[in-house]
This record gives sequence, structure tokens and C-alpha cells, in this order.
Amino acid sequence: MSRVSVPCHVKGTVALQVGDVRTSQGRPGVLVIDVTFPSVAPFELQEIMFKNYYTAFLTIRVRQHTSTHTPAKWVTCLRDYCLMPDPHSEEGAQEYVSLFKHQMLCDMAQVLELRLILRQPSPLWLSFTVEELQIFQQGPKSPSMTFPKWLSHPVPCEQPTPLLEGLPDPSRVSSEVQQMWALTEMIRASHTSTRIGRFDVDGCYDLNLLSYT
Repeated sequence: MSRVSVPCHVKGTVALQVGDVRTSQGRPGVLVIDVTFPSVAPFELQEIMFKNYYTAFLTIRVRQHTSTHTPAKWVTCLRDYCLMPDPHSEEGAQEYVSLFKHQMLCDMAQVLELRLILRQPSPLWLSFTVEELQIFQQGPKSPSMTFPKWLSHPVPCEQPTPLLEGLPDPSRVSSEVQQMWALTEMIRASHTSTRIGRFDVDGCYDLNLLSYT
């Protein structure tokens, strides 16, 4: 499926502190990043891509256009998505991440604005954010290709016309030839191999016959 990059404006991060900063109950930090699309009409979001920089969890809220008479509302479409399996280790800290619309908790049509809420509960990292943020929408559909009718509805295979129509069946001819050959062999084997002399009569020679030769 094709996609098209959506021009966006990423506002500066706003840092939030959860809890009292003067006590141990205060957590290290939460950042909020707003993303607007001033030059684009409401669109259907297809993908969000970015490079993580030590953000442990990500929540995304989307402001969507509803109707002319109803003000746009904010909806949470991703909640506490884990970017670092262990916030206190390096794993996943600087990975490229892609989030698709099927991973979202709501429909991503008619998008007006995004709000990224980044959270890092570990005190080990001095800063955290997301970099190289890109937003994509679905590209135009490819035009449907038309094929000739003879390609779309192929003619069923026709049976080839026999080239030797009218001739006897070859297998039958072969069988009869074999039978004739076997009969010939039987006749040859039954003939005597003793040579008969011209003037031999009961094992003797007739003198009269010999005189006339």
C-alpha cells in the first residue's frame, strides 16, 4: 500500500512534573509535544515514524474533525506504549519506531492535530524525547488496469484434430504383427532339418535314376 508524507509543524516540548518536586514522590519527568498540520486538510493517518531518544513510554492523543456544528474533540489513540522494556537500561533507547493505524485504539480519520506524551520514570537519563518525527497518510490508489476480453475470459482449450484420421489403430496393428511373427516362428520350428537327396530312395540309390542324369 502506498503512503504519502504529511507536512507537519512540531511545536516545542513542554515539560511536566508529576508529584511534588520537593519530595521523593515527584517523578523525573513527562514531556508533551504537539504536532499540527496547518497546510493540510483533515486526513486519515496511516503511520507515525520516529527515532526514540530515551523515552520509556508513549501516549498519543488525536484531535479529530467531527462535523461543522460540533467542535473537534481529543481522543486517546495510543496509551503507554512501551519503547524501553527496562527504563533503567539502554535497550530500545535509540531505536527507530513505526506505529500503524491498526495499532491505534480509535479510528484515525479526519485528523487535525496530534499530541505526544512522553514519559521516562527513570532518573538515570538527563533528557529524553523523540526525533525525526514523520507522519504519513494513505497515498492515492493505483488505477485499475483493464485487460482485453480475450485475456479476462480465455477460450477453453479445444481438442486437437487427429492427424491420422481413418488409419487403423497403431496398437491393434502392433498386436497383429506380433501374432504373425509368433506363428512364423512356430512353423519354422516344426520343419525338419534333415536334407532329402535327389536320388535317395529309402536310403538307397536307384541306378535307373542315376543313369539318366
